[in-house]
Amino acid sequence: MFDPVINSLPAFAGFFATAVVLLAVFAALYLFATPYSEVKLIREGNTAAAISLAGALLGYALPIAVAVVVSHDFYVMIGWGVVACVVQLLVYVAARLALPQINLAIPQGKVASGIFLAALSVVAGILNAGCIA
Repeated sequence: MFDPVINSLPAFAGFFATAVVLLAVFAALYLFATPYSEVKLIREGNTAAAISLAGALLGYALPIAVAVVVSHDFYVMIGWGVVACVVQLLVYVAARLALPQINLAIPQGKVASGIFLAALSVVAGILNAGCIA
């Protein structure tokens, strides 16, 4: 009964570990790209920062998950991880163009800005994931 699961564990572990590494690299790049420290703000209880970062992480993770389901190939997953990273960083740039004060609003705890950025990130992630063939 559990043989298929047990036999799949090595592949699961490999894909999961690779996905976690990709997510960590994306998070580091995203945190570097923003002019404020989301981690520090979240530790201080800033809801806007938590929402915006959560949206970016979700928006990034969605295409990674779809890439694994569609391809079952590490290199394809990594390639889509690079694409998803670029897309999410461009979403942040677009949000700053649409709302130039967003880089001030999130550190100030303005939740509407955090929700807006999170929504853009998740929407871009869904579209990105949906376009993976």
